[in-house]
Amino acid sequence: MRRSFLLVLLAALGMGCALGAAADSKVAARDSGVSVLTADQVIDILDQTVDWYRTLGTQQQNATQPSDLLILFANRQTADKVVALAFEIARANAELLSSEASAVQSADASSPQALDRQRADLTAKQKSIEDEMAADRGRAASGKAGPALEATLLELQGELAMVAARKNLLDTMTDFVNESDPKGAGANALKAHIDAIAATIPGASAATPSASPTPAVPAVLGAAAAAPVRTGIWELGASALRLRNKVKAIDVVDEHTTGLAETFQKASVAPLKQLKAYSARSDELASQADSAASAALKDLRNEFDTLAWLFKQTSSILIPLSEERVLLQQYRHNLGNWRDSTERQYHDALKALGVRLGILACILAAVFVLAEVWRRAVLRFSHEPRRRYQLLLVRKIVLWAAIIVIVGLSFVTEISTFATFAGLLTAGLAVAMQSVLVSVVGYFFLIGKYGIRVGDRIQIGTVVGEVIDLGLVRMHLMELNTQGPLGPTGRVVAFANLIVFQASGGLFKQIPGVNISWHEMTLTLPVVKDYAALKERLLAAVGNVSSRYREEIARQTKEIQRSTAAAVGDLSPHVQMHLADARMQALIRYPVHLENAAEIDERVSEAVLQALGEGSEGGPPPGSGQ
Repeated sequence: MRRSFLLVLLAALGMGCALGAAADSKVAARDSGVSVLTADQVIDILDQTVDWYRTLGTQQQNATQPSDLLILFANRQTADKVVALAFEIARANAELLSSEASAVQSADASSPQALDRQRADLTAKQKSIEDEMAADRGRAASGKAGPALEATLLELQGELAMVAARKNLLDTMTDFVNESDPKGAGANALKAHIDAIAATIPGASAATPSASPTPAVPAVLGAAAAAPVRTGIWELGASALRLRNKVKAIDVVDEHTTGLAETFQKASVAPLKQLKAYSARSDELASQADSAASAALKDLRNEFDTLAWLFKQTSSILIPLSEERVLLQQYRHNLGNWRDSTERQYHDALKALGVRLGILACILAAVFVLAEVWRRAVLRFSHEPRRRYQLLLVRKIVLWAAIIVIVGLSFVTEISTFATFAGLLTAGLAVAMQSVLVSVVGYFFLIGKYGIRVGDRIQIGTVVGEVIDLGLVRMHLMELNTQGPLGPTGRVVAFANLIVFQASGGLFKQIPGVNISWHEMTLTLPVVKDYAALKERLLAAVGNVSSRYREEIARQTKEIQRSTAAAVGDLSPHVQMHLADARMQALIRYPVHLENAAEIDERVSEAVLQALGEGSEGGPPPGSGQ
């Protein structure tokens, strides 16, 4: 028991010393770091490089011309080299971090490696104690056991319990150390992170790039396609907008490149300082070697080897950083040539667009001047209101048609394109606005030689009215009363102009200056002996009524003959006798003046009834006056 107590005390003291040495070794390792960049700085550099590399997608979207593709090809080669060098820098610094971490862990008693070694020692010691206990139990089983052997077994059991307790403590410390490490395996985690980023970039897996930069693209090649093609205004405007956006995209890429170059410039300060420190230390060791004894030369040789390895690793970081600056400078030079070429194309496109817009403005101004001359000529030489209205309407249609054609031809790139577009547009309008277009065409039929105008009295179907408005699409009539005295009913009726193309309904119009019409009535005659005498009496009665308006009817008859150049015939009343259902009927037709149509119809009805009454009662002979 006394021996086991001593072992426990020694173990506790050893553990305390180990923890104290670990703390001291950590401080020493931190003070003598050999890496020039931290893991966070390495990851930040790779992230910026990858973000910059992805700007090649923006450049590819804007590379629309052969000269652009040439610059894009050169930039892609340069970008691949920049990315490969960035990963070379990251891996070299990761090696320095790994060597630094190994040195620290080898001197740290609380590191996972040191704890693993102590656990292995305890396991071996536990195995030795168990073997010794097995041998002692074998001797006890053979009958050779004594008080000393039993005491030894008890002591070995206590020692074995102490070893088990120490192993349990080491297991707990190992779990704590592993959980408290935020980066997992330290330098190994950084290398895995670098490999994961490299897997996402095609250029990072390429071979180590050569030191020679990509040849610059001459500025004259970038301007090979600077002259814009003289196309339509729409195409010129779209081209100018695309070129403006391209200039902005190139500026954004250049900003990313400048930021990455500044990052590499800042990162090169630490390795340059470290190399100067290594050179100074090398000179110091060289001066010490001149006066050192043979026993100290071996230590100096080891330190020289370490410095040489550190100098080489640090140089493998500084040299790629210098190459990065050269490559990015060449990259910006190519971007500058591309931007200059694009700006020249943009200015040429704006100039061409301005010329086309100026020509279009001059042509439209000339069209408006001719339209104004047309309008003044119509107002000066055409005095008839209807004719003047028609000419001004034609002027308006021609003016807007010319404007549409001129503007359309100016905006399209090719005549065939405009013809196709106009054909599709016309077909679509013809289908969608069929009725409207037919009404517009009907308007020109309505205003022809025998067409209608404002103030004419017309009949459409059963509607009689006076035209108060005649438009391109429809007309408006003031409805007139046909029952009783002729006059407005107070209603306005609208008809589409396409009525002229409809077979049903029909449109009836009075000849200009003519205001007469024919009315007729059919009578069933009473049974008489002499229907010829009755016919004469009916003719005489209707003729007496019509004689009051004979002069006006004669005048309008001459007007009809003058306007139509056709024989109108006799405008006297007519009576036609015929049989219907075994009864004699009379069809009476007589001319009326439209303004007095209701009055004439009333007088004719009274005269016919009187004539029929006289015939049935044996009154005076036909032809006798009242």
